[in-house]
Amino acid sequence: MYSNDAPYSSPGEKPTQVTTIAILTLISGITNILAGLGWTSAIVLGTLGIGLICAPITILPAVLGIFEIIYAAKLLPDPPKPVKPSQLLAIFQIVAILCGNVISLVTGIIALVFYNDPKVQQYFTQLNSGE
Repeated sequence: MYSNDAPYSSPGEKPTQVTTIAILTLISGITNILAGLGWTSAIVLGTLGIGLICAPITILPAVLGIFEIIYAAKLLPDPPKPVKPSQLLAIFQIVAILCGNVISLVTGIIALVFYNDPKVQQYFTQLNSGE
């Protein structure tokens, strides 16, 4: 394998942690969209339309889900698109526990841990340098 100092031979060689982040972010994005739309539908239909006032708050997980899917779509292809590690997205995934999404919480924690791995940091540096 690679030592922490050895550069990758090509930016297409993704560490397994990057693939894991991408797949978990995609799954989290799908669950956040479903949860956001589910909560919004339940509140609006359950209150016979009066809950529409709460829609901007209940739709927030769906918005996060859209950003997660876009980010995962940039990490998954081969060759990957230049993208920086999104620690802010990971933090929002952790905060999504307020909406009851445990999958998003776990994904955010794993992503933050993996972003601090030297191989992952080196991969993102090389990917964004255009080499």
